[in-house]
Amino acid sequence: MDREFLTDLFSDFGPVTIRPMFSGFGISVDRINFALALRAGLYFRADDQTIPQFEAEGSKPFQYQTRAKTVVVNSYWQLPARLFDDTEELSQWARAALGAAQRAAAKKRPRAKKAQAKKATAKKAASPRAVAKRKAAKKGETIKKKSPRKRSSS
Repeated sequence: MDREFLTDLFSDFGPVTIRPMFSGFGISVDRINFALALRAGLYFRADDQTIPQFEAEGSKPFQYQTRAKTVVVNSYWQLPARLFDDTEELSQWARAALGAAQRAAAKKRPRAKKAQAKKATAKKAASPRAVAKRKAAKKGETIKKKSPRKRSSS
């Protein structure tokens, strides 16, 4: 599958961004990736709401082989081959895949904020002043607050 073929395939769905990814392309809308076009086929993002639709069509989740094992990626499922001939129905599946991708992105956002907050707290805890305060507290001492610097007038 090349870029031109994918653009034509998604013409009824609407404008998509197609970027090189792995051994194929990632397909997205508004920076949310909802499909993968790889040598093995076209895979749409899926979740608990959309997986039954793929199963009913006999589709399988994306999988790849490492040296040690086969890895199954349950969040991307192969698009049924019959949809390549029906761009109107394919666009319905694409909307469902985009919805699944948006739901997944919404779940990830709070975690990112928590991670940033933890990072900021860790950085603050590692500051030289914080370290000095902890050492002083262990010894039963207190550290005076810094007084504001006075500007000298010349």
